[in-house]
Amino acid sequence: MSQKPFTNRLATETSPYLRQHAHNPVDWYPWGPEALEKARQLDRPIFLSIGYSACHWCHVMEHESFEDDEVARLLNDHFISIKVDREERPDLDQIYMTAVQLLTGQGGWPMSVFLTPDLRPFFGGTYFPPENRYGRPGFKTVLGRLAEVWASAREQVYEQAGRLTQDIRQLGQLDPAEGKLHPQLLEHALGEWGRRFDPLHGGFGQPPKFLHTMDLKLLLRCWRRFEVPDALHMVKHTLTRMA
Repeated sequence: MSQKPFTNRLATETSPYLRQHAHNPVDWYPWGPEALEKARQLDRPIFLSIGYSACHWCHVMEHESFEDDEVARLLNDHFISIKVDREERPDLDQIYMTAVQLLTGQGGWPMSVFLTPDLRPFFGGTYFPPENRYGRPGFKTVLGRLAEVWASAREQVYEQAGRLTQDIRQLGQLDPAEGKLHPQLLEHALGEWGRRFDPLHGGFGQPPKFLHTMDLKLLLRCWRRFEVPDALHMVKHTLTRMA
């Protein structure tokens, strides 16, 4: 007789994306009072995973990591794991994507964010392979290290979370209508894009990459403003390699 698969709390959710994870060995919670109260009661950090049904790398990370018993053990023993469909909660997606972009300089899905029990982000990224590869730390390495840091360096974790939360609040207070973007900010952004540009495959940063149209729009703005050929080249090469 076949063994009945493990079923977690996502089985009763309405989102097809969440239900896809209902038989992961990870003890997933949907976002809500039960999960948040559990994190406070157990004084555990929260692992927040945000994605959507059509996301290729979301499915890859599920297969490689969330279906893996060792990863599930690390998550279940040291974290409260919450899965969110970004199409149901765009508000959470926007807040924590800002955190990931501030931490890493890029964003995408699946979004992987670690929060204090009071919901302040202190570490994050997008797709993590199960083992070290693609120039990225493996998810098992990340989980083990963060569990150690939470146990031994809690004060530093809260300091990092406090700084990041303040940065997010300051960004939220900016009003684009109040004035023009300072030229020095555009020049600095152009330098960062140039540093992270992939001259072979296009795009920015390490794979897997995610297209952010706002980046390309700002590069075109730099090209028009400063007549920098490299800015236009990065846009054209990226789009050509995607075609």
